[in-house]
Amino acid sequence: MRLSRGIPSRGIPVLAALVMGLSSIGPAGAVGAAPPDRADAHCARQHRLDVPGADHQRSACLADLTTTALAGTPYTDPADQAGLSAAGTEKPSGVPGVQIDGYFPDDSRSNATHGWRHDAQFVIRLPDKWNGGLVVTGAPGNRRQYSTDVLISDAVLAAGYAYAATDKGNTGTDFFADGERPGDAVAEWNSRVTELTRAAKKAVQQRYGHGPRHTYMTGISNGGYLTRWQLENHPELYDGGVDWEGTLWTTRGPNPLTSLPVTVARSLGAADDDDLLAAGFADGSQFLWPYHQTAYWGLTQKIFRAEFDPSYDPKCPGASAGSTPEEIFAACPSDAAYDYASRPASVHRAVAKVALTGRIGKPMITLHGDLDSLLPIATDSDVYTRMIDDRGRGRLHRYYTVENGTHTDGLYDTYPDRLRPILPCYRSAFTALTAWVEDGTAPPADRTIRRPASGDVVNSCALK
Repeated sequence: MRLSRGIPSRGIPVLAALVMGLSSIGPAGAVGAAPPDRADAHCARQHRLDVPGADHQRSACLADLTTTALAGTPYTDPADQAGLSAAGTEKPSGVPGVQIDGYFPDDSRSNATHGWRHDAQFVIRLPDKWNGGLVVTGAPGNRRQYSTDVLISDAVLAAGYAYAATDKGNTGTDFFADGERPGDAVAEWNSRVTELTRAAKKAVQQRYGHGPRHTYMTGISNGGYLTRWQLENHPELYDGGVDWEGTLWTTRGPNPLTSLPVTVARSLGAADDDDLLAAGFADGSQFLWPYHQTAYWGLTQKIFRAEFDPSYDPKCPGASAGSTPEEIFAACPSDAAYDYASRPASVHRAVAKVALTGRIGKPMITLHGDLDSLLPIATDSDVYTRMIDDRGRGRLHRYYTVENGTHTDGLYDTYPDRLRPILPCYRSAFTALTAWVEDGTAPPADRTIRRPASGDVVNSCALK
């Protein structure tokens, strides 16, 4: 019998206790007594779980694996989720099961979660009531492994999926300091997702007695890039994916290093709004530009440029993006004149290590907001869709433009009359993907998802 599939729009009541039915959890989070081995028992086979390749791991039997219960505990981090979802987002709850936290071998130390100060951290969640599927993701931006708990983990767990997420192997605004050569830090993001996917499949097999029947890759922003890369380079590991506004890296451009320098020039008075429009930023998104100038543009340009082209301005940002908010968010003035096309071949080779081709090997759905003011849709998903078509893979792809969507749903709370959250459309897209993969039910054709004139835009979105 097939259990629930897709993502529910409504939650179920939260269980009263966080930990139930077993001895107390000690400082390391390990359960003191082994649970029964019955396949249908709460946290069955927990004592057998051993994530292959992990340097360190700890497991806990929890009464609810969702953020409704985990907020305020060591098992999630609301601070790392800040700004990614709208305040009125409904959160499913009441999903008992096992959570495994740990890390793979790594020599970098930017992730201080759990006091470990060790990168390549991961979380794997295994619900008691499993539908036979596994969902894998990597953190967006410079965030860590719990960053998509509200966006992705809560809903897929409520639908019965096992869930695994990674910090990508380096975190924070100084991620570019990791690796020996330009491009190594971003390249590690991809290898860490591959590593986690293989290990999570084994953990699923240990917990339930067999591996996942279907495995899905998904993510937002840099996590969307990871989805694209995995389905291009390791389609054998997945049955499909949902790409939410993935970052587009191409060797010749476009990429963030071709679209962001003009934003730095504008902040210094060396460019105007028309220059941003000419660079691909959407007309109508101007009301979002002051915020992005303060919080995103200069920072994103300088840290990606430091990752792929550190010789351009060795003093800015130097070894660190900064130690205070003012330093971190400040742009490097030299970036106003940055011209990716004229940079040495070595820079282009560094980008080539992580570049996308469009040659996806499994079904994928892409969503992107038409008011995205960090990764403009015209220089990102519009281009990537053409790349997929040029590779003859269009039959494996659906592309939905979300009207009035922008890069992070948290901005909806500031502009409720001008924006709409993408998360409910993402949840609908995930459900459509699973029906496509498992039942052969094709999703709607590529289209723009219009903002409805009424209704709950925070929690509902019809793809048709």
